Amino acid sequence: IKMELYSNVAPLMVARFKELIKEGYYNGIAFHRVNASVIQAGNADTKVGAKPQPGKEGDSGKPNVTAEFSDIPYDTGILGAARLGNDVNSANSQFFITLKREPAFDKSYTIFGKVTEGMNNVRTIAGVPKNGEKPTDAVRIKSATIQAK
Repeated sequence: IKMELYSNVAPLMVARFKELIKEGYYNGIAFHRVNASVIQAGNADTKVGAKPQPGKEGDSGKPNVTAEFSDIPYDTGILGAARLGNDVNSANSQFFITLKREPAFDKSYTIFGKVTEGMNNVRTIAGVPKNGEKPTDAVRIKSATIQAK
């Protein structure tokens, strides 16, 4: 899945995402939430051998990122910053990709990019067998890299 990042729209979240990618944070992380609206990953507790820490909700251990809202609508393939609760300023390491237009997400979650190639892969992940919203078998990110445009 290739994505373009909107550093002009959400510089703080893009910087965090790039920082975590460079550290290898996303390598081996599973998509932990899959439903008709989104696929979501970035929860540290989903790495093989992870030891969940109470009260951390699977974040990166870094400070949360302040919300950066824009007028971009949540259409298909948008990359959004998931929050660690109801606080709009609690984005950290988790992200989601939308499968369809989600007007209720507009100006509620930071948009920091969009899928440019591989929506078929996003849809494949969305279609895996699930127990509730959790895939029955882990679907993991092998590796995340940054490529210059």
